[in-house]
Amino acid sequence: MSFCESRRAYFIFSFILLFFISIFSSNDAQARTFKNAYISFEIQDNWRCKTEQSEWVCRSEDPQEAKEAVIILTAKEAGPSDTFPVYIEHLSKPISLKLKNGSSMMSTITIPPKEYSVSDQKWLDALHANSEVQNYYTRYLATIKDKIAILVTFSAHSKYYAKHSTHFMKTIQSLRVIAAKDLTSRPESGPLHGSNEMLGAGIGQAMPADLLTADDGHGMNAGKGSGLLGNNLFLGLIFIIIAVVGYIGYKFYKNKR
Repeated sequence: MSFCESRRAYFIFSFILLFFISIFSSNDAQARTFKNAYISFEIQDNWRCKTEQSEWVCRSEDPQEAKEAVIILTAKEAGPSDTFPVYIEHLSKPISLKLKNGSSMMSTITIPPKEYSVSDQKWLDALHANSEVQNYYTRYLATIKDKIAILVTFSAHSKYYAKHSTHFMKTIQSLRVIAAKDLTSRPESGPLHGSNEMLGAGIGQAMPADLLTADDGHGMNAGKGSGLLGNNLFLGLIFIIIAVVGYIGYKFYKNKR
């Protein structure tokens, strides 16, 4: 291969490599804004949120990924029991989880509750295992502002929590409480739990049924390998391109000398 041909091939393969990297990067970075009457946040573009009675349930549109993770948010009129000390006390103790066979188990406190500030709004942040669904981690973000108390939960199967943790963190960092001060007196704003109810009481009922039936982990690998990172063909192509670019770059460097 001549010097000119080596240089031309080097630039062609470099362009191809950058093209694939740009596709992957843009796909990973795509996000959309979700907003209801009391909160807004950034969520992955292929996720959608819908109401389930008084809760909002956000999941991926991909059937397999929808079983891996879910975000549920709820709100209530703040009452006497809605204080940060009460929330800390509750999340500092194991939570009882009723299993589908009728028995129950206690959650494991993975990260004790701590204060977390997002855009000057104080949130309480805690992580439990097996608190809402068996074999799932659930991260709790709770806050109080004016007359409203808000809880956002981020649940992911233990096999896939690392995969979704970056997405969860981006969503958490984008949390904005947008509730108007008179929200509780405006029924058109959407369903809110009453002040006498416990914050998060409806989370378990709003948990998607297919997560409850898949809580033993069966079928969780059915779609493993989907997506760019899990696609062996895509990764193989990337490695081949990198190897070719490296080889041509070496030949280019050697011929130049």
